[in-house]
Amino acid sequence: MSTTLVIRGGTVHDGSGGPGRIADVLVDGDRIVAVGPDAGGHDAPVLDATGLAVAPGFVNVLSHAYFSLERDGRGLSDLYQGVTTQVFGEGVSIGPFTPEVKAQLEHGFEPGDPPLVWDRLSEFLAHLESKGVAQNVVSFVGAHNLRMIGAGSDDRPMTAAELDHVRGILDEEMADGALGLGSALIYPPGCFASTDELVALCEVVARHDGMYISHMRSEGDHFLDAVDELIEIGRRAGLHAEIYHLKAAGRHNWPKMTRAVERVEAARAAGQPVTADVYPYLAGQTQLASAIPPDFHDGGYEALAARLADPAQRARIREGVESPSERWENLYLASGGADGVMLLPDPKGPAARYRGLSLRQAAEEHGTDPVEMLLKLVEQEPALHAMYFMMDEEVLRTALRNPWVSVCSDSPTYAAEPPDTDAPIHPRAYGSFARILGRYVREQPLLTLGEAVRRMTSLPAGNLGLRDRGVLAPGNFADIVVFDPATVGDLATYENPHQYARGMRHVVVNGKTALADGVPTGLLSGRALRRGR
Repeated sequence: MSTTLVIRGGTVHDGSGGPGRIADVLVDGDRIVAVGPDAGGHDAPVLDATGLAVAPGFVNVLSHAYFSLERDGRGLSDLYQGVTTQVFGEGVSIGPFTPEVKAQLEHGFEPGDPPLVWDRLSEFLAHLESKGVAQNVVSFVGAHNLRMIGAGSDDRPMTAAELDHVRGILDEEMADGALGLGSALIYPPGCFASTDELVALCEVVARHDGMYISHMRSEGDHFLDAVDELIEIGRRAGLHAEIYHLKAAGRHNWPKMTRAVERVEAARAAGQPVTADVYPYLAGQTQLASAIPPDFHDGGYEALAARLADPAQRARIREGVESPSERWENLYLASGGADGVMLLPDPKGPAARYRGLSLRQAAEEHGTDPVEMLLKLVEQEPALHAMYFMMDEEVLRTALRNPWVSVCSDSPTYAAEPPDTDAPIHPRAYGSFARILGRYVREQPLLTLGEAVRRMTSLPAGNLGLRDRGVLAPGNFADIVVFDPATVGDLATYENPHQYARGMRHVVVNGKTALADGVPTGLLSGRALRRGR
């Protein structure tokens, strides 16, 4: 038997969810050729796994590492956690584009983001592979992209002709290997899409045996309605549906998680494939402008800026931020107001001095009220991000304990070195997967080690249709991680997020060693993947 690498003497958790067993893993080229005790390969290079756990590489179901990997293919914040596959496409994907969509998206880009020189999603993924990336890359088609191609940033239904046009584009992207359709329904212009419009798009996805995945229309006051909508879309279109970062936001909504789980379980019992993913933290992160009602974003940022400059419109925006609504997700109120919003401005931008402060603290320093401060900051720095502290530990555990829930970071990748260390970020970028293994397996046991591995490997790989990945078995691709279950864990905090996780010893991607004895090797063997291929 030809062998190019042996992982020797570890406890293999193969991704099936069961207990581990002492075994060697033999690799030839990019494939696993044997898993078993004393499996041979004595003349091949060896990665020592004695006393360590061996598992399939982890799948990051919701990654925003498209541009960060384009800048730095090492993907270190995820590599140190054992991530070997990055999945893009929450709302926005890097293709398909028109020149008009490119121009509008580039207006909101952060410094260092590349120009959009790709027209189709498959072109961008192929670019990443040829440039060199540590992890495999694959993507959903962003529903925002299709919405903008069809109707721009307008709050209106697409016409029949527009919808037919974007369905054709989606069909082409699916034929090129896209995973399915990814929506983000709290953000404009995606939130302007009706349930019927989403069903019409998902019918195209279903023809390719693809998947619908969604940042739902509400994670707060209308959380249960949003779960019902996702289940309805999956049922009507006849495809698998998944909830991005399952959570109940806002104290008065926390009890709804149990009922949300019951609704998913009922759909699954009826034979409908419905799943979810989580990141294991109690704060979310998105733009501060997301605290402004979506009606005022109609027409894009320039239209929002004009409304903010008009005193009468500004007063209406203030009222919208301060008031509960039946029509949109009020992140400001879900966070308990200004004390629950932590500001993450660009360190080189006009609001840099407020970094790490709550919105209330920034308002007090500026001598104004919190909502007016919010509006001023959006005017100064439209892409300014914030952390919204909306969730509860027990509610997170209620979600995570379900066997159909996988794991994500909802983040780009970073290196814990300049210039990345200037970036104001969420600790989930450096800690999501390691936190599952440390906090929720070893320290506060909620999952067995074998089950935690399954949630991060075979479960997402199977849901996504990633053939021959997610399980350590002969014939499968050699995406393999080796870690110390006694020490693995996250070190990143809200105050000091740029800290690599600990405990990961070796990482192998497509048969090449990307991390050896805890040190990156510089090998960039990630590939652009396609659903079912």
